[in-house]
Amino acid sequence: MRIKQYQVDAFANRAFEGNPAAVCPLEHWLDDAQLQAIAEENNLSETAFFVSSGNGFKLRWFTPVEEVDLCGHATLAAAHVLFQILGYSGSSLRFDTRSGPLFVNKQGDLLQIDLPASPPTHCEAPAALIKGLGVQPIEVLAASDYLVVFDSETTIRAIQPDPHQLSQLDLQGIIITAPGDEVDFVSRFFAPQLGIPEDPVTGSAHCVLTPYWADKLNKNLLSAKQVSKRGGSLTCELQADRVLLSGSAVTFMEAEINF
Repeated sequence: MRIKQYQVDAFANRAFEGNPAAVCPLEHWLDDAQLQAIAEENNLSETAFFVSSGNGFKLRWFTPVEEVDLCGHATLAAAHVLFQILGYSGSSLRFDTRSGPLFVNKQGDLLQIDLPASPPTHCEAPAALIKGLGVQPIEVLAASDYLVVFDSETTIRAIQPDPHQLSQLDLQGIIITAPGDEVDFVSRFFAPQLGIPEDPVTGSAHCVLTPYWADKLNKNLLSAKQVSKRGGSLTCELQADRVLLSGSAVTFMEAEINF
């Protein structure tokens, strides 16, 4: 069997920045074990698979260890492949996913993803969370992931997490965030339980971050940067119960899977 695969750097203006995702267009779904094996072989934070459907595309995302409900950067990567490589002629894409219908709009050189907001609520900080980050936060909240707030961008950049401690938590992801020096807020994201020690740029995390910072800063349009080693920039907009994320993407590699 031969399958085309594209590796795309999402939320990036050039290669070697942003978050790499593999994208595999399929004529029909493969067995779940085969999809997972491809994602494990790629060993990227996400591999996206899509199949054409009546009113758009069905889209699924796999980490190296399991399928996930939502992934922003691999959605942006899949849209980039459809618009820039496969010649999709419309200006808007619909993806049917485990998180419901998601839409991506082409706006010049940018792609805008429409995702569900996930507002966090305050919670007690688990001991493993504090030990795993090694720094006392200002506050801890939870939604689909833990959201841990610190005082400055300098603190965020300096944190050296302990994956063993973080892997003991009941939620799979840990978002750390603080006000940015040159943007509204910065963040980093860790998900050791999913085989992702640190994700370069995480769209789904901004479904949590955007409503939090929109409330804190009393503004719905926000500039953000994920300050991982690769780094990536996003524009985030809160519209009622949705988050609009805008960014660009570049094709790094085209390949063919043989098995």
